[in-house]
Amino acid sequence: MQFRNLAEMFLHYVRQYDRPDALYVKRHGQYRPISTREFYDHVVELAHFLRSMYVQPGDRVAILSENRPEWFYADMATLSIGGASVPIYATLPPGQVAYILQDAQTVGVFVSTLEQLAKIESIAADLAAFLRFVVLFEEAGDYRPALPAAVQFFSLERAMEVGRQDRARQPDWWDRAVASVQSEDLATIIYTSGTTGEPKGVMLTHRNFLSNIEAVLQVLSLGPSDVHLSFLPLSHVFERMAGYYTMLTGGARVAFAESIDKVAENLLEIRPTVIIAVPRFYEKVKARIDAMARQLTGLRKRLFEWALRVADRVGEQRRAGRPVPPWLALQYALADRLVYHKIKARTGGRVRTLVSGGAALRKDIAIFFDNLGLRILEGYGLTETSPVISVNTPTAWKPGSVGRPIPGVEVKIAADGEILTRGPHVMKGYFRRPEATQAAIDPEGWFHTGDIGELDPDGFLYITDRKKDILVTAGGKNIAPQKIENLLKQSPWIEEVMVVGDGRPYPAAFIVPNRERLVAWAQEKGLPVEPYEEFLRHPTVIQLYEQILQDLQTSLARFEQVKRFVLLPQSFTIEAGELTPTLKVRRRIVMEKYEHLIRELYPEEVTA
Repeated sequence: MQFRNLAEMFLHYVRQYDRPDALYVKRHGQYRPISTREFYDHVVELAHFLRSMYVQPGDRVAILSENRPEWFYADMATLSIGGASVPIYATLPPGQVAYILQDAQTVGVFVSTLEQLAKIESIAADLAAFLRFVVLFEEAGDYRPALPAAVQFFSLERAMEVGRQDRARQPDWWDRAVASVQSEDLATIIYTSGTTGEPKGVMLTHRNFLSNIEAVLQVLSLGPSDVHLSFLPLSHVFERMAGYYTMLTGGARVAFAESIDKVAENLLEIRPTVIIAVPRFYEKVKARIDAMARQLTGLRKRLFEWALRVADRVGEQRRAGRPVPPWLALQYALADRLVYHKIKARTGGRVRTLVSGGAALRKDIAIFFDNLGLRILEGYGLTETSPVISVNTPTAWKPGSVGRPIPGVEVKIAADGEILTRGPHVMKGYFRRPEATQAAIDPEGWFHTGDIGELDPDGFLYITDRKKDILVTAGGKNIAPQKIENLLKQSPWIEEVMVVGDGRPYPAAFIVPNRERLVAWAQEKGLPVEPYEEFLRHPTVIQLYEQILQDLQTSLARFEQVKRFVLLPQSFTIEAGELTPTLKVRRRIVMEKYEHLIRELYPEEVTA
C-alpha cells in the first residue's frame, strides 16, 4: 500500500469499496446512508470550486465545523489540489478563531452552522486582507452574512454548483491535480490546544499521515465489515487520523454522531464495531454501570456481584497467560449471558475494537472492561507525531502501559526521563516558528515530546507525566501530579481532581466530587444538601473525603500524599476554559480561577 498523498488513498478507497453506505449521517430523525459515489462527487466538485476561487498549492483553507460528512468533503477537496486544511474546533470563541485564521493566513473557510458563521462575521474585518471566501454547510435560505466586500459568501449547494460547472469544462483537471501532490507537501496545519500558552500551528505532511496509517494497520485489524461512530472532534489529530483516514484506508464505514450528548443514543442506532474515544468516555460508561449496580437489590444485586467476581478471576487467568479452568469458563459463559451482554449492549452489542488515546487511561478502568471481554487498546501520541507513537494491540497488551512503538517509529528515553521519538511520523515543524521547531526537534531528528516515561524490558512504554507539569516542592521533592490524580480518580466518590503544590511544602488538590453519589449519601444521613456549595464545606463531608484520601494514598510516598484539599461545586469545562477540546485540564487556567482557594490549601502562607 504505497500512496504518494492522501487523495490517492481516497481514490483507492473509492475504487475498492464502491458501496451504497460509505457514510451515515442523521437527518430528520433517522440515519441515512451516503454512497461512495456521492462522497467522491462532492469531493471533486468542491475541489473544482476551490480551483474557481484560485486556491493554489500551499494555500490554507480552514474548516470550522462539528463532525459531519461535509467536513470530510472540504478536507479531502483541499488536500487533493495541494492545499492545506486548517481545522478549528467548533467550541472555540471568536477571539481564538481569529488568532488561528490570522496566523495561518487562510484564503477561505468552511463553516458548519449559522452559529459558526456568526463568529466569522464578528471578526471578518480583521481577516479581509487575506480571506477570499466563506462556505456555509447548513441551509440558510436567503440569509446573507455581513462580510467585507472582498470576501465572497456561498452556500454549500451554490459552491457545489460552481464546482460542477468547472468540472464540466475541465473534466480531467482533478486527476492531474491529485497526481501533482507530493508526499512531502503540507497536508494540514493543526493548532495545538495551548495548555500553557498561545497555540502553535503543527505542520503535518501527506507522508506523516500515510506512514502513521500504514503502521497502525499493521498492528490493528480493520476491514470493510467495520463501522465506526465518529464523535471525537475531527479537528483533533487523533480522530482525524484514526477515525477518518485510517477508516477509509481499511475500507470501514463511518457514521457521524449527532453531538457528544447524543453518543449513548447513537451507539444503539449505529451499533459500531469500532469505538475511538478518550479516557473520559470509558470513565463515564463505567460510572453509569456503577450507578446501575447501586440501584439493584436482592437477588439481582447478588447476581451482578457474582458475575463481576467471576469476570475478575477469568481476567486474571487470561492476563497471566494461564488457561481458564472449564468450571470457571462455564460460570463466565453463564455470567456473560445473564449480565455482561447487557453491559455490552450499551455500546450497541457489536464492538470488537475499543481504542483510547488523548490522555492517560486509568489502569483499573482498562482491567474492568478487559474482564468483561472488552479490551481497550490504549495508545500514545501527540499532534506533532501524526499522532501515534505506540499502541497496545489485542495480542500485545499491558494495562497501564501505552503499548509498544508502532512499526517504523523509534522511541528512546533521555537522561532526564523525557520520551524522544524519531521517524516518518514526526511533523515538518511549527508554522512560521523556526525557533520553536528547533527547540522541539534536535539535529539528529529526535522529537522531544515533553512527556516523562519509561520502557520496560518487553518494550512497552509507560507515561509518568508531562515534563512541564512535574511539581517540585519547597523541600526539593519531584512529584508527578498525573500519577496521583489517576490514583484518586479510582474512587467512585471523585469525578475530577487536579493536584497542585509547585514550590510549596506539600501537594494539595482541587477535587470535584461525584455529585449524584455524594447527595444520595447525604440524604441517607439527613444532611441538608442545598445550597450545594455550603454543603461541600460541612464537617461530615470533609471528614468523608479525608478518609477517602487516606485509604487511597497508602501506596504513595509520604511526600507525594495530598495533605489538604478543596471540594469544588462544578466540573471543569471547555466553555470555562478549564479544559482543552480534548478534555485535558489547563492547569494554569484552573490555578488562576481558583487562586483565592489557595489560601485554604496553604493557610501557613497567609499567616507567614
